[in-house]
Amino acid sequence: MLTDTLGRPLANLRLSVTDRCNLRCQYCMPEQDYVWLPKHDILHFEEIERLVDVFLDLGVRRVRLTGGEPLLRKDLPVLIERLAARDRIEDLAMTTNGVLLAPVARELKRAGLHRVTISLDTLHADRFVRLTRVNELERVMAGIDVAAEVFPGFKIDTVVIKGTNDDEIIDILEFAKSRGAELRFIEYMDVGGATRWTWEQVMTRADMLAALSERYGEIEPIQEATSAPADRYRLQDGTTFGIISSTTEPFCRDCDRSRLTADGMWYLCLYAASGIDLRAPLRAAASVDDLRALVERTWHARSDRGAEARLALRDRAAMIPLSSLKRDPHLEMHTRGG
Repeated sequence: MLTDTLGRPLANLRLSVTDRCNLRCQYCMPEQDYVWLPKHDILHFEEIERLVDVFLDLGVRRVRLTGGEPLLRKDLPVLIERLAARDRIEDLAMTTNGVLLAPVARELKRAGLHRVTISLDTLHADRFVRLTRVNELERVMAGIDVAAEVFPGFKIDTVVIKGTNDDEIIDILEFAKSRGAELRFIEYMDVGGATRWTWEQVMTRADMLAALSERYGEIEPIQEATSAPADRYRLQDGTTFGIISSTTEPFCRDCDRSRLTADGMWYLCLYAASGIDLRAPLRAAASVDDLRALVERTWHARSDRGAEARLALRDRAAMIPLSSLKRDPHLEMHTRGG
């Protein structure tokens, strides 16, 4: 098993298939215009497959398709079918905003997609427009309804922001229950496009549990031996949910995931300032052995603990200035797969 300097295995790959998105969420892509990755730099499916095989050779067993919005990638079911044919991928999942999901959900399932996670930060149409700058809640809801049929037990992700949607956490949890989905609350993080992030907007895990306990009574932590980012809990009626508390209680010591951008930049940490270019050697006809050696020695030297480092800062503000974000698309969270 390939491990890094802290003994963390290379087991989980987040694979971005596009940097484009059809929403402009305030915590991810708050600006109208961005510097997009050049189209000629975007990896072809065959190139993605070749790199995925390298990661599989080195121990990766879980692959998650991300974006931007992955459903904007043309012929995505074709890629899913090709990846699903690889027996070494034990879990093939996708995170989507749900806008384009309803018409293609069954096709994605037939292609071999195992699981889907849908982002949903509000149940109110007017608030959805304020959060995303797009009036698309109806199509997101349609995607959720189809996912409930096609991907039973799917997940819903909700980024909780104080003063914005923190008053909805109970309503969204009840909504998730009604659709047979497991909800994961996410603390507001200061990465990438979150250019207006402040500590005052962070609803912590402790805050969430306190609010939920007021409504539901005692909440039981679920003890699990897993590297998953969410801590899971159980209500008295058996309902389970998770909380990802990367901002206040990082899980860096157990993090086994890395991110491959749509143009082949490999990031060892969501907070990393730079990545490793895998596209250049790939297109220079590097051998599989050479690519494997590059990934192996890079991961073996990995010591990243980005969220812990951010937590230790005395004066913590948004991570990247807006001027820098507009110069380099790789600094954006939507480009490196969130």
